Amino acid sequence: QVQLVESGGGLVQAGGSLRLTCAASGSIFSINAMGWYRQAPGKQRELVARITSGGSTNYADSVKGRFTISRDNAKHTVYLQMNSLKPEDTAVYYCHIDVKYRYWGQGTQVTVSS
Repeated sequence: QVQLVESGGGLVQAGGSLRLTCAASGSIFSINAMGWYRQAPGKQRELVARITSGGSTNYADSVKGRFTISRDNAKHTVYLQMNSLKPEDTAVYYCHIDVKYRYWGQGTQVTVSS
């Protein structure tokens, strides 16, 4: 069984920063892609950032230049550094890992006040 535990969400003022962490545990031998999605109230879940096992990254246009995704393969952990946060970044953020299947974290709330 694979479990993902997220941390780092919270309330921050516009222009501030947060760092999200997602640690995977369980029967994991190697992880392919890892990433972050978010879902705001009344909206569909959307991709924020993704990183492959080789370190290639891609980002939603709305976060390019402000967010940075990284991973620590030894720790089975993926990070999302979020800078210059805007109120429209407010959402529940979900991490995922792709092994044989895709596994999701429980979500962490990020609220950006104006």
